[in-house]
Amino acid sequence: MKNIAIVLGSFHTKEVSEMLDEARKTAEELGVNIVELVWVPGSVEKPLALKRLLMRPDVDACVALGIIERGSTKHGLVMGEVVYDAIIRLTLELMKPVGLGILGPEIDPEQIQPRLRPYARAAVKAAVEMIA
Repeated sequence: MKNIAIVLGSFHTKEVSEMLDEARKTAEELGVNIVELVWVPGSVEKPLALKRLLMRPDVDACVALGIIERGSTKHGLVMGEVVYDAIIRLTLELMKPVGLGILGPEIDPEQIQPRLRPYARAAVKAAVEMIA
């Protein structure tokens, strides 16, 4: 059986907890174990947490869940680009997949709720499908 770990942003705890519920359900349906959950303050902290998990021999893939909301400045857009780039580099460096379930960057508040479960589900499925 394959093992995944999930990194979650606590800045939007309520919404990300809903994503986690869907991720757990999807992992069970796919027959994979969730061996670790790591909550981090926000998206900028996700790459370090992911690297630590991806380096573990008992972790076959990771999933990153969170939200980068639209703000009054371009902070979220810049943060999203940096975080996504760091995560892609990790997958190539460590040759283990990361399913990206980060809504945004620059998602509007009214767009969040309908995307929570579908994004979480897709992130788990992508990570599992890409396990070598």
